Amino acid sequence: MNPLFANIQFFYLFFAVCLQRSKYVGFTHCPYKRPWFFFYHTSQKSCYKLSHLFSLCKRNRFCMIKNKSSMPSLQKEYMNYQQKPLVFDSLILQHETNIPQQFIWPDNEKPNSEKVKELAVHVVDLGGFLSGQSCSAKETSKVVGEACKKHGFFLVTNHGVNVNLIEDAHRYMDLFFDLPFPEKQRAQRKAGESCGYASSFTGRFSSKLPWKETLSFQFSSENNSSNMVKDYFENTMGKEYTRLGKVYQEYCNAMNTLSLQIMELLGMSLGVSQFHFKELFEDNDSIMRLNYYPRCQKPDLTLGTGPHCDPTSLTILHQDSVGGLEVFIDNEWRSIAPKQNAFIVNIGDTFMALSNGRYKSCLHRAVVNNVSHRKSLAFFLCPKKDKVVSPPDELVDENNPRIYPDFTWSTFLEFTQKHYRADMNTLQAFTHWIQQKNI
Repeated sequence: MNPLFANIQFFYLFFAVCLQRSKYVGFTHCPYKRPWFFFYHTSQKSCYKLSHLFSLCKRNRFCMIKNKSSMPSLQKEYMNYQQKPLVFDSLILQHETNIPQQFIWPDNEKPNSEKVKELAVHVVDLGGFLSGQSCSAKETSKVVGEACKKHGFFLVTNHGVNVNLIEDAHRYMDLFFDLPFPEKQRAQRKAGESCGYASSFTGRFSSKLPWKETLSFQFSSENNSSNMVKDYFENTMGKEYTRLGKVYQEYCNAMNTLSLQIMELLGMSLGVSQFHFKELFEDNDSIMRLNYYPRCQKPDLTLGTGPHCDPTSLTILHQDSVGGLEVFIDNEWRSIAPKQNAFIVNIGDTFMALSNGRYKSCLHRAVVNNVSHRKSLAFFLCPKKDKVVSPPDELVDENNPRIYPDFTWSTFLEFTQKHYRADMNTLQAFTHWIQQKNI
């Protein structure tokens, strides 16, 4: 067959598919600079790349030329494509002015249109404590205790973590989230699991979806797991991602060390042995999460992360310079501004149970903006999965009876992944769930 004639047939079919599908109404509605690379889906009010149509036509090219009856099979394949679950492709949605309904939050949960006040956060200087000054350790633990009784958030400075390592961790985050969507899906998070790549949890929830992408992976402090993170990147993404794996392995090691130091201060502040909680978490099964919040053309309609308390024990967060973290204090939302030389630390539900309710996990959320994307690094310290979570005897007496039952982290994690969407009542709902199971 004449190649020129074949190409004419190919492009005729290519545009015929576009025009025959009534939901795809041309290219004039597309907000992009090069609209001929996109088509517009009226039911989702979103623009999508024409490359999928192109690939469909290309795969069926020769059979279409030989047999006109192949047109229905192509249309059927394309209809199947249309019926796939909603996908959060940030490279596209960050330009979208008509946000899909699934990302629009209820009016009472939408972010404030006015700028929120900044929270005055306790600053914990670890310099003296890390240098072995006993008097400094007592003062530092006192500051930690005050913050944990009030709202559970504090800043940590002079932490000893290499600044270059933090910068590398942020830089490699860009490399991952800038990848084409199919490439990121190589690490796709499976249903019921806590680790892997998630594009707004579209496969898990159908409403109040967060405007973000995440990559989560496990970290273990056990000696036989010293390359766990590096191996995850190599096995999931390929050998070309070894460098990313090494950076995040080193970053997790640093976060593990820092979190155990903070556990010493938490023990001192609660009046138990300085090493009680450190020893409890020395063998930990923790989670590292890379958060990427794309630009949003309508940031007043959605949230990067909805209001929740972390179900884990301790969170160590490092924000980039954009900001977006908000904490609910005294019946209003307050922001925590980014500080390049500081980590944000907050108490999670599991440690609230370990402290027998003396220290509180606090409701917080992340907002987005229409100017630039935002990134954050979150290390979630968790007990070893089979370790029983129970407060020390010193924190239980007649005036302070047990509030929460014993549980293992694996059971709590399963609850949050399969039975309950984390919010401000996660620990209470989990307690009720355990009690019902034991009846």
